[in-house]
Amino acid sequence: MEYRLLGRSGVKVAPLGLGTGNFADPTSEDESARIIHRAMDAGINLIDTSNSYSEGESERFIGRALASSGRRHEVILATKAFYQVGAGPNDADLSRLHLIRACEDSLRRLQTDYIDLYQMHRPSPTVPVDETLRALTDLVQQGKVRYIGSSVHPAWKIMEAIMVSEIKGYARFVCEQPPYNLLDRRIENETVPMCQAYGLGLITWSPLAQGVLAGRYASATDLPDDSRGALRGGIYSERITRPGIEVGNKMISLAREHGIAPAQLATLWVKDQPGITAPLIGPRTLEQLEHLLPVLDMTLSEELAAACDGLVAPGSAVASFFNSATWMKQRLI
Repeated sequence: MEYRLLGRSGVKVAPLGLGTGNFADPTSEDESARIIHRAMDAGINLIDTSNSYSEGESERFIGRALASSGRRHEVILATKAFYQVGAGPNDADLSRLHLIRACEDSLRRLQTDYIDLYQMHRPSPTVPVDETLRALTDLVQQGKVRYIGSSVHPAWKIMEAIMVSEIKGYARFVCEQPPYNLLDRRIENETVPMCQAYGLGLITWSPLAQGVLAGRYASATDLPDDSRGALRGGIYSERITRPGIEVGNKMISLAREHGIAPAQLATLWVKDQPGITAPLIGPRTLEQLEHLLPVLDMTLSEELAAACDGLVAPGSAVASFFNSATWMKQRLI
């Protein structure tokens, strides 16, 4: 397996990362620990979470699993801050007050002295980027954070942050974490070329399009009771569209024609796209993890890449995975 540099940092990560959005909701702590340790045994060294996942329980699960095994030093541990985590008016957003407090809380839950990658979960509509970057720079200088990044930011906001960091000598974003799959390819228009030009890594989420590309849904209205779309509703059910399911069915047929499992092809497609550092896989079970691990050593052929382009044109979308981003006014293009 070939490890990839995370942006222009010297950090090397596996071509797949472990996303933990299912930990504690619905995955149990024992199963979560098994997933973590099996992923690490397979060579995956990036574990991504957030202080908002399951009200901090995802971080606690990870912290206990790594502490009990003594393997904290083997992983690049990434978490995020932005969303509301308390009842107070300053328990959210990207202010200095909130970020320093949120970082300390994450450190306690993760049972670690430092966070390898601290990401801003969404851009702030009100807090000046100077304030955010100054606070993050202080956390880096204190040794509590090693690297910083963004998540679901428009290209111009990332570029603004890079500019301010360069001018003022602040810590610089090393990566962006947007949604990316065959159903929503819009990052190819601006975010991917911008990251390639300025040396940022791309850690992407939802390579299976929330299961649509794995055949999870037969209908956009009649959702399986145990699916994420049914259990969580809201933005999750909005991502399941009739055009998306139609493309998913075609991709499933394409995968079977080439002797590849649909979930593997969907993940492989993201992994081998230009500019991508690593897609995050978010298994609910150890079995799901085992199913995707072979992708670490697979390579997408030119024939398959061209066939996938024929299903959804580069830069376009048939379902919106940016529907949790308030800045994305135009949902589909």
